Amino acid sequence: MQKKILFIDSNHPRLHEMLIEKGFRCDLFYDKPVDELKKLIPQYDGIVLRSKFKITKEIIDTAPNLKCIARVGAGMENIDVAYATQKGIACVNSPEGNRDAVAEHAMGMLLCLFNNISKANAEVKSGKWLREENRGVELYGKTVGIIGYGNMGAAFAKRLQGFGVKVLAYDKYKSNFGTDVVKESSLQEIFEQADVLSLHTPLTQETYYLINDAFINNFKKAIYIINTARGRCLNTADLIKNIESKKVLGACLDVLEYEAVSFEGIEYKDIPQPMQYLMKSDQVILTPHIAGWTNESNVKLAEFLAKKVIAVFKA
Repeated sequence: MQKKILFIDSNHPRLHEMLIEKGFRCDLFYDKPVDELKKLIPQYDGIVLRSKFKITKEIIDTAPNLKCIARVGAGMENIDVAYATQKGIACVNSPEGNRDAVAEHAMGMLLCLFNNISKANAEVKSGKWLREENRGVELYGKTVGIIGYGNMGAAFAKRLQGFGVKVLAYDKYKSNFGTDVVKESSLQEIFEQADVLSLHTPLTQETYYLINDAFINNFKKAIYIINTARGRCLNTADLIKNIESKKVLGACLDVLEYEAVSFEGIEYKDIPQPMQYLMKSDQVILTPHIAGWTNESNVKLAEFLAKKVIAVFKA
């Protein structure tokens, strides 16, 4: 019998093309309201989504035929993975698809911050030629601490090769991943040695506000922070407190705790005070959750996920 896949969010057409080639029926219902989607889900063997829709225990219980929930991208926080797995439903994602894009973006943001590129660009375009005021900082000789050594963390570590930095990596759930260029480390080693902290963790109960005032003040040196993971892994108010105290020298933030659940925007009509601070600060580089958002990653996310969905139904 032909397997039916419900596509809730838009994605690269390569995903449903690959599934159709393997005999799947793919229904692309990107614009249907949530209430209508909930009624449709019980008819399907698989679901493909991004971030705008939550797959809860209640929804899973309405879908007796469901065998696969597929997330285009990395984060799975909008899916009750534990309950789905308990019900025999495979949950798959495609972090391999945008790891290179995220790593390059993190690298670019850090170099932009260190060398005042964004600030200087705006100044030159407004008729200002300020050299001494834009004297930069070199990455060479610094120690970079990476927290979370999955697809994204490992890809970022790879990009750091050639910059003459020491790379320390910590992952609570992985071991024996150290190499000649990446030292598997404890959090304590990172606290003692790091000049730069880059966060590459999923958003879970454990990582919610992981980077807060107490965490930051465990560092021996003043640090720079990069967050391309999830906005709510970092407490923005605590970050600002430490920027003002000079414990944090600068931050590169592609994700913000004030984003919509779908990551598609921020409500600018009522901007929280911490966000206003970030928007005005020359010590902060901001981008709108685009670290994994390249033309190439769009295709790779689709292809990696299609292969995983096909594998689920072959098993």
